[in-house]
Amino acid sequence: MILSWKEIITLILLMPSLNLSGCRNGNTGKEAAVTATEKNYNPLGYDLSNPDRTFVLPGILYEISGITEIDSSTVACIQDENGVLFIYDLLKGMISKHYFFNNDGDYEGIARVGKTIFVLRSDGIIFEIPDYEAGEFTRIAHRTGIPAADNEGLCHDNYNNRLLIAPKSNIIDAKKSKRAIYGFNLKKRKLLEKPVIKFDMSDIRKFAIKNKIDLPMTGKKDKKEPVIELRASAIGIHPLTKKLYLISGVEKLLFVFDMEGTIEYMEKLDSDLFRQPEGITFLGNGDMLISNEGRGDRATILRFNLNVE
Repeated sequence: MILSWKEIITLILLMPSLNLSGCRNGNTGKEAAVTATEKNYNPLGYDLSNPDRTFVLPGILYEISGITEIDSSTVACIQDENGVLFIYDLLKGMISKHYFFNNDGDYEGIARVGKTIFVLRSDGIIFEIPDYEAGEFTRIAHRTGIPAADNEGLCHDNYNNRLLIAPKSNIIDAKKSKRAIYGFNLKKRKLLEKPVIKFDMSDIRKFAIKNKIDLPMTGKKDKKEPVIELRASAIGIHPLTKKLYLISGVEKLLFVFDMEGTIEYMEKLDSDLFRQPEGITFLGNGDMLISNEGRGDRATILRFNLNVE
């Protein structure tokens, strides 16, 4: 008997998975406290070199491509091959439920708005699932018409009642000096005509030089500049600061912008921890979660607790 891919996934999910999650590399009590106080936390309030917990994911999420917060102990995940929505329990460190929402495809971004889940396919189509927990939920496909062929970042901008869509590579001017984020109006279920946020690559490179970010350089000896492509793989809005976080997965770079596109922070991510960062989300208290595809190892979700001291 030949099983369909849906049946295969269901069988895999029913198999027990190895939970290798830990807290600060296994340190507990005084040892963990000393480690925390000795570290130099960046201005964001996160120590990106030392996750507070690492969730090692089952094989079905090897190519995890996006995550979004459901509540303080649950996230929803997608992977970029199958049209399956996975619900991951952060307390138990395991997939608790899964839902089939569409055929196979390149699914890259996910966002939650109330009880509704939105999933972004790389070609710009957004799949809306009004109530994923319903027995027979409906699925609505929105053809956005976004002027980019490779789209990966998706998040909910609840302050402006829209979704934000970040193309992985989209040049919006002849000089190739700009990048953009587009808005999807949630009231009209329609893409806004013009980009809602623009990034000036020249300003970003100047910021990197000023802050001595360790990056490859290009150009002549007296006019060298850092190599930054800003190929967005994930975006998210911080629930407390309202700042836009953007991950360029290929470059292993984390950026923080204000909602006008002005850069405020930038950090090179450790490639041993962040093998291929493809998703970002925040819990209500400000804790940050970043998901990584496997890339030769097990996929992970890294949790960074917000430190306000």
